[in-house]
Amino acid sequence: MGTVLFLGAVLVLNDGYKKFLFRQETVLTIGVFSDSYWEVQNGYSYRILEDAIALFEKEHEGVKVEYVSGILKENYPEWLAEQMILGRGPDLFFIFGEHFNDLAEIGALKDLSKLAERDEDFVQARFYSSALNCGKYGERQYALPYECAPKLMFVNKTILTREGIALPKEDWTWEDFYEICKAVTKDTDGNGTPDQFGVVGYTWQDAFHSNGVQLFDGKGTECRLTDEGAKEAILFMEKLDGLYDGYHVTSRNFDLGNVVFQPMLFSEYRAYKPYPLSIKKYSGFEWECIPMPSGRRGANIAELDTLLLAMNDNTSQTEYAWEFMKLLSGDERIQSEIFTYSEGVSVIRDVTEADKTLQLLIDSSGDDNGLNLSVLSSAVENAVVTPKFRNSKEAVAEVDKAVRDIMEGSSNIGMEQIIWNREINNFLKNRMER
Repeated sequence: MGTVLFLGAVLVLNDGYKKFLFRQETVLTIGVFSDSYWEVQNGYSYRILEDAIALFEKEHEGVKVEYVSGILKENYPEWLAEQMILGRGPDLFFIFGEHFNDLAEIGALKDLSKLAERDEDFVQARFYSSALNCGKYGERQYALPYECAPKLMFVNKTILTREGIALPKEDWTWEDFYEICKAVTKDTDGNGTPDQFGVVGYTWQDAFHSNGVQLFDGKGTECRLTDEGAKEAILFMEKLDGLYDGYHVTSRNFDLGNVVFQPMLFSEYRAYKPYPLSIKKYSGFEWECIPMPSGRRGANIAELDTLLLAMNDNTSQTEYAWEFMKLLSGDERIQSEIFTYSEGVSVIRDVTEADKTLQLLIDSSGDDNGLNLSVLSSAVENAVVTPKFRNSKEAVAEVDKAVRDIMEGSSNIGMEQIIWNREINNFLKNRMER
């Protein structure tokens, strides 16, 4: 009996000794791209990720996190798809919002719902609900948000001051929006051509979202273009376009200080405020951001652009992958770095609303005008999350074609809505049958 125990002890010690000698490590791989998601070169490509890796490896002895560097954002989706097809996909990876639906539909992403439900350390209430919902597909959580940026309305305050017009309030309406655009659109140099304008870049999607239009049902089987709110939005877009008498206003006009309003992501606001590592894109005028105007049936809201983090459905490192996802997405030490090394917004409410964040934004921009964190936080929390279904991008393109056709035509809008709605529903039906 003693001999058996001795031999067993030797085997255990021998196995432990071999692990020590060969330093057997668990390797966790992550897919990431080298440049900024917000397309602004800031010199900190991997800084947040490297800090997270250092923390994770310190807290998880024997686990090493690896990634392939140098993959540009424009090449990243193709690289990731190729790795997945070859069976070499990373354990977890960043994904763009526009690609999330298709990856979830084909079963490439692990369902995180049960992991989240049984993990007492994962508190969903800490996240902005809109950001968290961006990672849901069919009511199941397939990705966690990493950083986001809401769309806001950027305002050339210099023109408003010159025209004697007050900055709109946070709850301003389409009527307020139109009246300001009408008042400022004019020929200022007397050459017979308008050279000052109200708005550029305001789209039918912006109008639909702010008027409470739910364009598709949750499963992407039905289009709701015949909604009365959609008709009101189209009529409002026609009314705005009528101010310019055919003149094509571009973002260049805004850059030169000749347009009052332009919708932009908050990331662009951060990128082009005059802080040290950037350039001052807009010079010669003061500009700030406010919520989008609301329609009669809607609210002061717009879409949210979110960079997501997902887990490979075929990973063999589910436990470690989940822990690292939580660190990147939910740890305040890491999330707070987004305001230092990126142009996005943290997906954790307490981080975004912190006094430290406000001071950091003031210091980096050199300007405390308009930096109202409650406006920013509200814009994120109340942002529109579009329905998640496969080929949704193509479906939206069909609606875009429909809206353009309706606006350019002279037929009855209600009838055109019905005709186009039928065509889009046929498109959705054919998509489901494929």
